[in-house]
Amino acid sequence: MKVSQKFATLIKNIYLSKQYGAQRLLSELDDNGRKLQSIDGLLKRIHKTGTIVRLPGSSARSSGGPCAQSG
Repeated sequence: MKVSQKFATLIKNIYLSKQYGAQRLLSELDDNGRKLQSIDGLLKRIHKTGTIVRLPGSSARSSGGPCAQSG
């Protein structure tokens, strides 16, 4: 399930203030059947970039792998 902007902001604030992990956040806030993987991925993004939004050019398809190279 896709995480909404409002829910992602809430997760970011709780993660930064209380240092909860994905499983603890899921047990505290679960009301819509969200998956542990989606929250864990969001926490990894917050830890790495400090933001909840995707950065330009940060998709799995533009990873720079052998298929992405031209020529």
